[in-house]
Amino acid sequence: MPYILGLTGNIASGKTTIGLMLLELGAYAYVDADHVVHELYLPGQQLVAELSQAFGSAILNLDGGIDRRALGQIVFGDPEKLRRLESIVHPIVQSALIARMRDLPPEAVGVLDAIKLVESGYAPLCHGLWLVTCPPEVQLRRLMATRGFTEQEARLRLAAQPPLDEKRALATAVIENTGTLDDLRAEVEAAWGRFVASLRST
Repeated sequence: MPYILGLTGNIASGKTTIGLMLLELGAYAYVDADHVVHELYLPGQQLVAELSQAFGSAILNLDGGIDRRALGQIVFGDPEKLRRLESIVHPIVQSALIARMRDLPPEAVGVLDAIKLVESGYAPLCHGLWLVTCPPEVQLRRLMATRGFTEQEARLRLAAQPPLDEKRALATAVIENTGTLDDLRAEVEAAWGRFVASLRST
């Protein structure tokens, strides 16, 4: 049976950087829920048909896939539409993520990165749960610099993020991404060592 290390935290907190570090440290696979969503938003996917039916053809790009920016302009800032989006997307993404985790070799460690890992019910499947935190002003700068969002678009996405209290209560480690990359690497290496030791003791 493979082991699952859950990695969660809000948008632009540094989860992808940590996931890649974990691959270097010995994790077998890193599965990013956001990347899975990207794949499911490609032309011809079931999810594309369901979302276009729910939100209209204006959310489609020229290839017939989902234009994430156009979709974001519709749902971010409108809690009811955001809930509707999540009710359509989450079950399909959940099935895809669980299938990928089940495909891992026995005894391998798979890292599952998802913003709503706790809210989507993945926590009981995880042998460890790491919460990544980051100052909001840093998240804002990253969203604008790396994803090309305007300040308003970035702030709407930050405002739509779930609170961290529930995640913090369940976390087996909290990674505070507030310093340099070297600081983060040292923190990740220490937490990985504790996680691997916990697997040996079970």
